[in-house]
Amino acid sequence: MVLPTEQTLSERDGRYLRQAIAWSRTGRERGNRPFGAVVVADTGEVLGEAWCNTSETGDCTGHAETNVVRQLSPKVDRATLARATLYSSAEPCVMCAGAIFWSNIGRVVYGIDAVRLRVFRGERAEQRDAELSCRDVFAASPHPIECIGPALVDEASEVHVGFWKL
Repeated sequence: MVLPTEQTLSERDGRYLRQAIAWSRTGRERGNRPFGAVVVADTGEVLGEAWCNTSETGDCTGHAETNVVRQLSPKVDRATLARATLYSSAEPCVMCAGAIFWSNIGRVVYGIDAVRLRVFRGERAEQRDAELSCRDVFAASPHPIECIGPALVDEASEVHVGFWKL
């Protein structure tokens, strides 16, 4: 298995990715899958924050990234989102990558990648994901979506230890 190379982040990107990782802990503490997301404007203003709430709500689309996009899309214009960065504790799944595309968010920084995450998730059918990188979804976009990750892999991985049923 070839693991994606971990990328080095700027101080700013590291700070906000750590916020997303903190939200993943909140999600886990509330009985959900451990994922978190933060969206930050190019000015540095935090526009939205969310955790995965699928267990709390019963909504299978309640991933951290889709939750934060739902918060923002009715109230933040697409031009602002095009200059914003979504920080995710883990590589966005296909559904979340689609939500990022449709929202017009122009930049993504993520923690643990899907390849490493699959080791935690094991082979249980209900824990498996579609094995398609968010980069493949973003590459199909007519507007550019910059993607940086994996990053802070050890920090982003901690919340997954002991969570998944193998």
